[in-house]
Amino acid sequence: MSEVQLGEKVAIVTGASEGIGAALSRRLNAQGVRVVLVARRVEPLEALVKTLNAEVPHLIFRADVSDDERMQALVEATLNAFGRIDILVNNAGLHHRGRFDANQTFDLAKMIDVNLRAPLVLMHLALPHLAKTHGNVVNVASLAGHVPIPDSATYSSSKFGLRALTLALRQEWLERGVTFSLVSPGPVTTGFIMDNIDNVSDLTFSQPISSAEEVTDDILHCIEHGDAEICRPKKSGRLAKLAYVFPQLRTWLRPSLERKGRRTKDALRRQQGTSSGS
Repeated sequence: MSEVQLGEKVAIVTGASEGIGAALSRRLNAQGVRVVLVARRVEPLEALVKTLNAEVPHLIFRADVSDDERMQALVEATLNAFGRIDILVNNAGLHHRGRFDANQTFDLAKMIDVNLRAPLVLMHLALPHLAKTHGNVVNVASLAGHVPIPDSATYSSSKFGLRALTLALRQEWLERGVTFSLVSPGPVTTGFIMDNIDNVSDLTFSQPISSAEEVTDDILHCIEHGDAEICRPKKSGRLAKLAYVFPQLRTWLRPSLERKGRRTKDALRRQQGTSSGS
């Protein structure tokens, strides 16, 4: 993919400390974008900064995205540092896996706060400033936002909501200068699933697995071209849409997909064991 020419724009990236957020921040920085790196912990952000081009200004901002006051402070700090906001990428996510009744009420509510409410609040706060620059918003959703996922009911519902919110705002702002896009990946080889592989459903691993760099390509493509949504991998996106329209298809396919996913998960476990032992 050719690099997006973004000049000296200003981008806020949440969940920037690892995985997709870190990969995206490096790519934006390499193109001269002044990135505001947002995460709950400062130490990983400081480690990330060591890999960036020191000649391009950046800002580290520690925050839990579900804290409204910190999000207001984030917008103010960005404007104080750089005077504008051109790009907002809501990438921070949370997933407490397992059966709905096996999770604590607080953890279920926190997923909604991080995955849906936080992007809503930050978009609302940033929109007046994005409107001045004809900016771009890219929300990182999930294929779980296309088809309900058992044992991930709350996570799936939060991504359904984020998808609906983004597509609705895209229509609201179509003629008003701000572009809203979605990137909806399946499983990605980041700590988000790999660090908790035993609790990830077999169904999840029935899909091809993407890398953080591939998802970063999709985000950059949305920033450049303003696509409404990119699903990765495309085949899984089409299958998810089909399964949503024809729910019985999910019932028929689920046993075979779970068997396939179980084989993939076992192979990944062996790879992890080999890596840790090398």
